[in-house]
Amino acid sequence: MKARQDPSRAVGHLGLLGGAPHARRPGGYLETMDSATIRERFLSFFGERDHMRIPSSSLVPDDPTLLLTNAGMIQFKPYFSGEQRPPSRRAITVQKCFRTPDIDEVGKTTRHLTFFEMLGNFSFGDYYKADACPWGWELVTERWGVDPDRLWVTIFETDDEARAIWIDGVGVRPERIVPRSREHNFWDMGVAGPCGPSSEIFVDLGDAFGEPSKYGPGEDEARYVEIYNLVFMQNNCNAAIEPVAELPQKNIDTGAGLERTAFVLQNASSIYDTDLLLGMVHTAEDLTQRTYGRDARTDMSLRVLADHGRGTAFLIADGVLPSNKERGYVLRRVMRRAVRHARLLGRAEPVLPALVDSAITLMGDAYPELEGSRDLIVEVAAREEERFGAALKQGVTLLETGIADTQSSGAPSLPGEVAFRLHDTFGFPVELTTELAGEAGVPVDVAGFESLMAGQRARARAARTTEHAEPRRDLFEPLLEEHGATDFLGYEHLITHARIIGIFDGAEGVPAASEGDEVDIVLDRTAFYAEGGGQVGDRGVIQNTSGAAAVTDTRRFVPGLTAHDVTMRSGELKVGDEVEAIADPVWRLGSQRAHTATHILHWILQNRLGEHARQAGSLVEPGRLRFDFSHFDALGDAQVADVSAELQERVSIDDPVRAFETSLDFAKSIGAMAIFGEKYGDFVRVVEVGAYSKELCGGTHVPHTSSVGVVVVTGESSVGANLRRIEALVGHEGLHYLERRAATLERAAGLLKTSPDEVAERVERLLTTQKDMERRLAEVERAAAAAEAATLAHSAVELDGSRLVVARRDEGVDALRSLAQMLKGRLGSSVIVFGTASSGKANLVGAVSKDLTALGLSARDLLAPGAALLGGGAGGKPELAVSGGPSSDRLSDAMEAVERAARDALLAK
Repeated sequence: MKARQDPSRAVGHLGLLGGAPHARRPGGYLETMDSATIRERFLSFFGERDHMRIPSSSLVPDDPTLLLTNAGMIQFKPYFSGEQRPPSRRAITVQKCFRTPDIDEVGKTTRHLTFFEMLGNFSFGDYYKADACPWGWELVTERWGVDPDRLWVTIFETDDEARAIWIDGVGVRPERIVPRSREHNFWDMGVAGPCGPSSEIFVDLGDAFGEPSKYGPGEDEARYVEIYNLVFMQNNCNAAIEPVAELPQKNIDTGAGLERTAFVLQNASSIYDTDLLLGMVHTAEDLTQRTYGRDARTDMSLRVLADHGRGTAFLIADGVLPSNKERGYVLRRVMRRAVRHARLLGRAEPVLPALVDSAITLMGDAYPELEGSRDLIVEVAAREEERFGAALKQGVTLLETGIADTQSSGAPSLPGEVAFRLHDTFGFPVELTTELAGEAGVPVDVAGFESLMAGQRARARAARTTEHAEPRRDLFEPLLEEHGATDFLGYEHLITHARIIGIFDGAEGVPAASEGDEVDIVLDRTAFYAEGGGQVGDRGVIQNTSGAAAVTDTRRFVPGLTAHDVTMRSGELKVGDEVEAIADPVWRLGSQRAHTATHILHWILQNRLGEHARQAGSLVEPGRLRFDFSHFDALGDAQVADVSAELQERVSIDDPVRAFETSLDFAKSIGAMAIFGEKYGDFVRVVEVGAYSKELCGGTHVPHTSSVGVVVVTGESSVGANLRRIEALVGHEGLHYLERRAATLERAAGLLKTSPDEVAERVERLLTTQKDMERRLAEVERAAAAAEAATLAHSAVELDGSRLVVARRDEGVDALRSLAQMLKGRLGSSVIVFGTASSGKANLVGAVSKDLTALGLSARDLLAPGAALLGGGAGGKPELAVSGGPSSDRLSDAMEAVERAARDALLAK
């Protein structure tokens, strides 16, 4: 379904621009101000002032401290802090943003959004307040045409400098400048990093939005709406979001939310009536057959569908897939909230595919990545809605029961156990449970839910605990301070001479280690690669004339310091000894083969499946690799075979593998892939495979792809929601795997008396023959059962209009169930009891016709006296039950007891 792009239903507010939806131009003529024009006028205004136009970064930030890009300045953090040098000291962007704190408010108001566009201009130590304030005012009043008499300015309460600039440099009347507290006029990211005081330009929307106020936005942000925000980025905040230091330079970070600006400049009644969102509202109307503007609850749900549909499309386009973790959880939460609101409006059919398709049509011109990922976006949306659809009905039933129980018992809140089960079993985000329960006036015991979640996470962590516990960090940090980082020579060498600077036995440092000791040895330099980036640590030998130790693993316990896990084989090694450290060349080569193969596999998956198929984890060890990646569907056998074939083909081409160090900016410019969550400095190591694969990587690799030898994909599986895993064998292990499979094939060919090439065809013929034989056997068994049922029917005893059959048949329980059902069909009103014994165990099978169960007879109750004699119990339904026990020698007594119970019941009915 394509969106209708007609914003004509927007209800204008009066007075802002002279009472009509236009902008006032300096030349004296009037024109419409659509969102594309707003964007372009902003960009051209600052472009004329020497700002470099920078493309929007992804919603998935290159910053492990943030879940999603929530502001225009995120991609520029290293420039603000002085860690990196910007390509220009002035920049402009239209940045995609997604904010999670407002998810639950979306729909309830006409102002909240999850996804939005942020217009931003930035100065990295160049101009400051004296230029930024006048430019902002000029943009708003001249380029966007807002009447200056409608504008107010807010400043941080102690920022006298900004106040003076607004009055003397811009000409704002003092009574229109409102000082406000840190809560309103000090900006931070919500995490540690750059921050600073802010100053905002507000627009008076007029009497249609409330009474005028003497203090403007200081009292009322319904009538007075922020249109432009200037952040004077001069501080650094700590983890407690407290400014603790000044940045090395004073910066400007200004922003204007495009949706809010369009709301103002289009004289709309809300952001949902602008040309940015009205098309999405129309799509929601078409899907639900409801009309916006007639009912408050309907309007809320239509706004949810409009916003969440748009946000979903952008998140998936940037590689986010729904899951139960981190940003995938955010996506799943908004998708499932949208589905639930569609159900509230009576829409039982899918809505997400049409919503995201509409968002792509509406915004694809401004963001081509949407159009390029259309098929993926629609497919992921459809699959997630299908997955949630079945769970929604069951989950809502459980929740309604829980709410009813809470209300009837007078409990203060819905138990955390209910919320946990909804989350764990039915995939309900706890926020959705809270919203649903809140509509019924019942709070949720969120603390209890979190406690149960914490217990689940603790159990998961315990299950992942390795047998080697890491020594405490505080043991190594003094060593790092005294001797500095370990000098790693392993890219060029496998052998190095080094000095022992520390030996650690568990939780304490020791001066020496002797034969049989298992300790960690730290050297001042090493050729051993420490486990990292998925690649396992090296093994080898550390030795001198006094002693020798076998290195069983190499790890990095604190950044920069390498520890070698060793078992002393002979003699003694002491702190201060000069030693020879030799990394096992066979082990290292095996790891290198697997690591290079992993890079090639990563490229193949992205090339075949799309850019969303990003690495989510890996294990690289000699002879084997395991690669986890984001994808929404299982790979079929043919796809796995194709991936395996291309992997082997590219390995055989003998492409060069080159590693080099360069700046992070240059690495990004040449398309080198970074792994999310990794922390990169100004300089990084890039590994290139041929002319196609480029990744930031600190691991070791073979010099040419042909050195990998053999790569065989052995399996593909799921390891979580939208998370797949491929495993492969590499080098000698891959060759041995193929040899074993070839030997198995030869053996199968010998048993089938055919050639290996004809094994599959021969097996297919045998399977066809087997199916035919099974069909014939089933027909014979059915005929035999029918004949046996007929014989048993003749032996039935009539009791008060019903018939009773009690017989011993030494067959399996399943066969007796089928026989009882067949016989019940022949006899009509009846009770049937079979007994069987085998391998020291006895069973009873009882069946009762429906007319008798309606009168209160139960097969389970009838079998109870016999079950007691057999030493067991009876289970099942009133129509069909089974009992059993170890006393097979008492089967006859048990059958007699059941027969007496059945007779008594039939005669008393």
